[in-house]
Amino acid sequence: MNDDKGEKVPRVRNRRVHMANERTFLSWIRTSIAIMAFGFVVERFAIFTKQFSFLAGKTVAAPPRGYSTVFGIILVALGALMGVLAFIRYKKIEMQIDEDTYRPSLILDVLLMISSIAIGMFLVIYLIHSI
Repeated sequence: MNDDKGEKVPRVRNRRVHMANERTFLSWIRTSIAIMAFGFVVERFAIFTKQFSFLAGKTVAAPPRGYSTVFGIILVALGALMGVLAFIRYKKIEMQIDEDTYRPSLILDVLLMISSIAIGMFLVIYLIHSI
């Protein structure tokens, strides 16, 4: 394939593999945005429970606001970190595809698993304390 000056333009090899890499990157970005949004919701959940108990006319023993605030901030930071790691992984895999030296990495998978376990444990503890 030639450009206007008659020079050869290199064709991108493995277009499907590159597009799959990009789809994977975008799914990691969606996941990191979801974790950040969940962190924001958790941070605001203490305010919601306090307001709801006030409207219901009941005094519900909710955990102190700092408990959910700290965990919410941690989730937002974890989501941001996952976004950065996803970009680094995307560029690294893009280079490996071009050089035909692809080697899978588990760091984002492990980070997502740890965050899922942490979210689940936090919610169980939070619900136990609110009974």
